[in-house]
Amino acid sequence: MKIKNIILMFGPVFLMPLGVSAQPVCPVCTVAVCAGLGLARWLKIDDTITGLWIAGLLIAVVGWTVQFFEKKNWRFQGRTMVIALFFYLSVLIPLYLTKMIGDPLHRLWGADKLIIGILVGSIGFALSLWLHSWLKRKNNGKAYFPYQKVIIPVGALLILSFAFYLVTKYC
Repeated sequence: MKIKNIILMFGPVFLMPLGVSAQPVCPVCTVAVCAGLGLARWLKIDDTITGLWIAGLLIAVVGWTVQFFEKKNWRFQGRTMVIALFFYLSVLIPLYLTKMIGDPLHRLWGADKLIIGILVGSIGFALSLWLHSWLKRKNNGKAYFPYQKVIIPVGALLILSFAFYLVTKYC
């Protein structure tokens, strides 16, 4: 791997605020996403499936950061959208610059597989978090089963991963 590609891949780590490492481990997550994608490609895991899990990680980090901002009483208009945009761009831009996104051989339905996975994963993960909250509200603020907050979102990503496995295997 060229030095330029390594710098572009890990560049966002140095752009992130260093003081935020108490709750969300943002620089580590960005490095993990980039390294994880390289490992996933080496293991021949389809980019759509990898994108699903990248999306889950991104939404989790956005949620942690919003909670951190709330604890510090840092409030401003559009806070969640700004935080989400920051994290998504800090992952997508290095992936694009290192040509992990945009490869014409990594396409499904005319779009980049990684982008499809991130889009579907973001929607699926967000809906699963909403489902958990809705179930909890219906049960007087209590979960229906232990670890419901973890099982529902991870279960959603597993189901979507299996669905994309079938789609990419037979398309």
